[in-house]
Amino acid sequence: MQLTSPKLFREVLFFLAALFAVTGAIGQEKYPQRPIEFIVPWGPGGGADQLARKLGKLLEADLKTSFPVINVPGATGNTGMTKLLSGQADGHAMAILIGDTAATLVAGGARWKLADVAPLAIAIRQPSGLFVKADSRFKTWNDVVAEAKAKPGTLKVAILGFGSADDITLNFLAAKGIKMIGVPFASPGERYSSILGGHADLLFEQAGDIHSFLSSKQMRPLIVFGEERMEEFPDVPSSKEAGVEIYLPQFRSLVMKAGTDPQRIKLVADAIARAVKSPEYVAFLKESLARKDSFLPASEAQTFIAGEIETMQKFSPKK
Repeated sequence: MQLTSPKLFREVLFFLAALFAVTGAIGQEKYPQRPIEFIVPWGPGGGADQLARKLGKLLEADLKTSFPVINVPGATGNTGMTKLLSGQADGHAMAILIGDTAATLVAGGARWKLADVAPLAIAIRQPSGLFVKADSRFKTWNDVVAEAKAKPGTLKVAILGFGSADDITLNFLAAKGIKMIGVPFASPGERYSSILGGHADLLFEQAGDIHSFLSSKQMRPLIVFGEERMEEFPDVPSSKEAGVEIYLPQFRSLVMKAGTDPQRIKLVADAIARAVKSPEYVAFLKESLARKDSFLPASEAQTFIAGEIETMQKFSPKK
């Protein structure tokens, strides 16, 4: 068709201009347009849930949108990851990816890979340990070792789930002759109640996540998995000095689905970087008995997570 008519030519030009204007507006639409779902792959009350609620509040004030916390427990955190990855890569959903869920990439329990997520930050890092009820018959770590060797496979340890860092640690201990049985609980409340109610003998957890139980003298630590003792528990041995050299500290990262617009990722990642500097978040880290230098920005998060997975691989049973 030849555009011989000046009128027709002008109409085509107006149409194209309008089309480009609409296309440009779509490409530059306001973000976020609606609440950003904050997916917690665990039940309410645990460390991941506490982190989401604390950070969500700080991010709401900064980005002027709500961050509703959605608890999706199950499969050592993989049910929540499935929810994130089955959604749109539009920046309106983020999730907490913790060390235990990352461990399932090693154990083979995950149906996703690290390249499927875009890390926003490492928000918190904490040492793990084994804890007992205050009136437990176990007074020291050596008491546990003695009974585990005398009656292998009888002691029950409440853990997050199979394939988790908890599970990897128990398998490592079993290979050293300290054989105990892991009992998984997706709900933190059920996990904590299990040792208080006598349904499990020990709890694998981070001290900060059960700070209230420790402060109220309902629980006490027997060993900390790390190279050094925790400042808060000077009488509790580290795993290194106990001759059990496995160190898989808990970390909690924040991720979006890979393929999300990099500008949207940057906007939220920058907001997180501002939030962690607030007095409120610094106090949260202290209450959580976490490392003061817990935070790692998006630019370092992917490498950090990959390094932790590599470490877990070294401690995992050879297939």
